[in-house]
Amino acid sequence: MTRLLQTVAALCLAALPVQAVELGDDGLHKPTWLRETFKDLREDLAEANAEGKRLLISVEQRGCIYCTRMHEEVLVDPAIDRLIRDNYFVIQMNLFGDVEVTDFDGAALPEKDMAARWGVMFTPTFIFLPEDVAEGATAADSAVAMMPGAFGKGTTSALLTWVKDHGYENGEHFQKFLARQVLPAE
Repeated sequence: MTRLLQTVAALCLAALPVQAVELGDDGLHKPTWLRETFKDLREDLAEANAEGKRLLISVEQRGCIYCTRMHEEVLVDPAIDRLIRDNYFVIQMNLFGDVEVTDFDGAALPEKDMAARWGVMFTPTFIFLPEDVAEGATAADSAVAMMPGAFGKGTTSALLTWVKDHGYENGEHFQKFLARQVLPAE
């Protein structure tokens, strides 16, 4: 009987609708925590700092199944959603887009050319920026972490926490931090 109840419960959970995230005209997911800006990273960083948040750039593309997975299965998790809303100022770039982006060093390029300049090859890619960027540096030079690809809830939550808490400053590699989160010391 227990096996039957487990099967019925699993089927009921599988029948629940996937949480849909609105798609924009560009075909990219548009969660409500996403910021619409002029994509001048210097201004975006100043605004993020004024709000006490970290600047996060999400590079995505139309039709990306991994972007969809992140938006519909991972980023909608209530704890992850809250972590983003409370701590991050998120702007989005289209890997093949034409909207102009101004980097910290003043270079202004279409999104697709800026992504190439930064070496972004996968979507989604999350680029986490520090509160202060050195004069003349690019976003890629300044990033405290880059997450290329889709990851599960545990890894995503751990990375958001590690960056928020400045884990990169204490010398602990993210993978060691993640291992501590998954397998806490007994």
